Amino acid sequence: MGPTAILLLSCPDQKGIVAEIASFIYQYDGNIVHSDQHTDFETNTFFMRIEWELTGFRISREKIAQAFSFIADKFQMQWRLVFSDEVPRVAIMVSKFDHCLYDLLLKWQSKEIRMEIPLIVSNHEDLRPVAEYYKIPYFCFPVTPETKKSVEEKEIALFQEYKVDTVVLARYMQVLSSEFIAVYPHRIINIHHSFLPAFVGAKPYHQAYARGVKLIGATSHYVTEELDNGPIIVQDVINVSHRDSLSDMINKGKEVEKRVLSRAVKLHVENKVLVFHNKTVVFD
Repeated sequence: MGPTAILLLSCPDQKGIVAEIASFIYQYDGNIVHSDQHTDFETNTFFMRIEWELTGFRISREKIAQAFSFIADKFQMQWRLVFSDEVPRVAIMVSKFDHCLYDLLLKWQSKEIRMEIPLIVSNHEDLRPVAEYYKIPYFCFPVTPETKKSVEEKEIALFQEYKVDTVVLARYMQVLSSEFIAVYPHRIINIHHSFLPAFVGAKPYHQAYARGVKLIGATSHYVTEELDNGPIIVQDVINVSHRDSLSDMINKGKEVEKRVLSRAVKLHVENKVLVFHNKTVVFD
C-alpha cells in the first residue's frame, strides 16, 4: 500500500459527522483503509481516527487540509492531518539506566517502530558507547541546579537544529522545566514505575520488596508541568511473589518499563493517540 492520509479529530457529538467525513473522502475518490471512533457520553465528545489512500485521491496532499477545513468548522472540530510516509524524528534522553534505551534502539533498528533517531542526549557519559555502536550522535550535558536553565536552552536549540518533533525520556532522571515542556506539548513521553500501593522517593523497588507487594507495573505518559501526572498512554503490570528476590523484582520492573515505553512510543509515532483534557483516547 502506498502513502495514506490520517485524520484525527474530536468535536461535540452530533448526527452526521461520520457520514460527512466519509462523503468527503468518497467525493474525491479516496479509499478508506482504517476507521475507528469513540464517543465520550459524559462530555458528549466524539473522537475519530480515519485513514485513506492517497493514490488516486483527487486532492493533492498539500491542499487536503484546506479542502477539509469547511467540514471541520461546521462541526467545531479539533483536528490534525498527517501522512503515513512522514517519519517522526525522535530524540531520546537518558541518564544511566540502559534497558529502555536498548529496547527502543532494537525496535528502531528492526523497523518495529518506524521513526528516526537523530540524536541521544544525556546528563551522564555512561551510555555513550551504546550510541556509538548504533552510530547515533550522543550529546552529554551534566546538570546541576545552577546550570539547569542554560543546559535546557542548549538542549532545545540542539533539538531544533536536528528537527526533532518528539522527545522520549528513557529513564532520564531529571525533571524538565515548564519552559522546556511548552516547546513540545504532548510530544514528550516519559516512563515511570507504578506500584500498588505507590512507593515514592529513592529505591522504590527496595520499598516494594520490603512490603512484599504482589504486583508491580509501569506507566508511560505525556509530560506536563504536574510531575508524573500527564495524560496516560500505556500501563501494564507484572506479578511478583515471595519467591522473587530483590534482584528478580528489579529485573521484572525493567521488563515492564521497557515494554510500556516502547508501546507508547509506537502508538504515538503511528498517530494513534488523541489527548483530551488530561486523558488520552488510544486507537490501538
